[in-house]
Amino acid sequence: MTEKSSHAARSHRPVMVGEVLEYLAPGPGNRVLDGTVGAGGHAESILESLGPDGFLLGVDRDREILDEARERLERFSGRVRLEKGNFAELGEIEPFDRILLDLGASSLQLDRAERGFSFREDGPLDMRMDRDEATTAFDLVDRLGAAELADLIYRWGEERGSRRIARFIVERRQREPIRSTADLARIVSRALGRRGRIHPATRTFQALRIGVNRELENLEAFLARAPSLLRPGGRIAVISFHSLEDRAVKQAFRTWKREGWGEILTPKPIRAAEDEKKENPRARSARLRAARKHNGNNVPGE
Repeated sequence: MTEKSSHAARSHRPVMVGEVLEYLAPGPGNRVLDGTVGAGGHAESILESLGPDGFLLGVDRDREILDEARERLERFSGRVRLEKGNFAELGEIEPFDRILLDLGASSLQLDRAERGFSFREDGPLDMRMDRDEATTAFDLVDRLGAAELADLIYRWGEERGSRRIARFIVERRQREPIRSTADLARIVSRALGRRGRIHPATRTFQALRIGVNRELENLEAFLARAPSLLRPGGRIAVISFHSLEDRAVKQAFRTWKREGWGEILTPKPIRAAEDEKKENPRARSARLRAARKHNGNNVPGE
């Protein structure tokens, strides 16, 4: 890790730390799963609440970011274990008292042009959270047919102009491949021809990132399994950054309540305070939802 990236990791600000601690309520001796540990910002605050007998398992798909978390959490040696992996693919594991997911791409990923997540700086069309995976955003843009591409952009980006965007992409790639984030952003901007509050390419980039990383598929798979990963009385908190994620979490929590697994702690999503939104742009779209598993023997399947 370079000195510059190490400093970036230490200065990285996780969103809604106070709100996470309030609704997750970690305590001495708790066993915690941080399924998207990133650079370790939330994990650091949680570990400070666990005392000498607490334990945190931090999982992340991004090997580079995980190395930075390892440095940040070094002082908790013996009480934290960090693993590269997908939270949706955890094997058989002892249940936890608390579970946290902070979804989406981290600011550390977005700020690195070579990772290809953002159009704000030119970089390769990559967007892989796990760089050991084979499929990149370039592969989707280069290989999908116009109908498939339009469906992906509409489904995961909620972009009404998806068919026009797909047509512009296919026409351009017939002449030459679209290899860079800046190039794709220009094509989308020409296709939509509009100016508004957000950049015209925002939803297309979101859709490609979700498609490359199978983000919604992984989230839904994990949420279906999450009650079995929580001890009685355990809590789960999920931070989402767009309506598709938030909708999946809301529906899962409602299902848990209906089936008698537990109770919803946040009838409406919790938003970041105005001060935090001003200081941390990532916090502006963040939404936190939390639920608690029932105590006792009335939990289905137990």
